[in-house]
Amino acid sequence: MVVQSKEIIIYTWDHCPYCQKALALLRAKELEFKQIRIDGDEAAREQLSQRTKGNRKSVPQIFIGGVSIGGCDDLHALEASGELQKILA
Repeated sequence: MVVQSKEIIIYTWDHCPYCQKALALLRAKELEFKQIRIDGDEAAREQLSQRTKGNRKSVPQIFIGGVSIGGCDDLHALEASGELQKILA
């Protein structure tokens, strides 16, 4: 289990394969995270848009310690390079 001191928030759609892949990695590492589903939730979509300054509306969007780390591919790249654990510490 990765020791985690920073909050993880992930914005998702229910039927998004990239969202499911990112969630699977977080679960496999036994990380605690807050999932915000934006399907049909205009307030959550607006929150995501404001959080990314309107630049990103695709999902998943993952934030660690309030900082955007990007999407699924970015999360997996951080894990593969060993940087994910460093970011979480």
